[in-house]
Amino acid sequence: MFHQDAQPGSLYTLQGQRKYITAEERRRFLDAADHCARLELGTLCLTLAYTGCRISEALALHAGAIAIDSGFIAIRSLKKRNGAIVIREVPVPPSLLNLLEMAHGVSQIDPGARLWTLSRGRAWELVKGVMTEAGIAAGPHATPKGLRHGFGLHAIRSGVPLNLVQRWLGHARMETTAIYLQAMGHEEREIAARMWARDGQPSIGAAVQ
Repeated sequence: MFHQDAQPGSLYTLQGQRKYITAEERRRFLDAADHCARLELGTLCLTLAYTGCRISEALALHAGAIAIDSGFIAIRSLKKRNGAIVIREVPVPPSLLNLLEMAHGVSQIDPGARLWTLSRGRAWELVKGVMTEAGIAAGPHATPKGLRHGFGLHAIRSGVPLNLVQRWLGHARMETTAIYLQAMGHEEREIAARMWARDGQPSIGAAVQ
């Protein structure tokens, strides 16, 4: 596994390496997962990417947690709060729910049956393999945790309110979710490009043409 120095409350390691996948890396990962030769590995990867859940939370999912008609997956948070069991409902695309039905038969099997019987270590390795196939270079971002951070960023940049992102990710504190406001988005780059143009410098678009 890739080990990184702890830097709590940040999207970067102590060495300045990002911990999240970019929008382009996320797109490539989704494509690689969608075309994965192992269907059940593909559903695991897509579930991680579309829910932002921790890999252990994904492996704990059972058939009864997949609400096909209602359009969400009920994820049990692994971080207990005062001993209470916390379940969060995360909306997911219909395409993922249909794939879970096709690959696992979630509406037909025992509601208590787990969807994946992999160990955490093995699942971590397999997901990393799909990331490699997607052309994501090695680093602290190229991990299942990087997918979780990528989900948070994608949600914020898509206009999802911070309180909803907090709920979907299962964060106890809003301050934890607020780290996704740190990363520079497309709009910020465009604003910077206009600023440079006022300095008489070519815009980003012109520089790459």
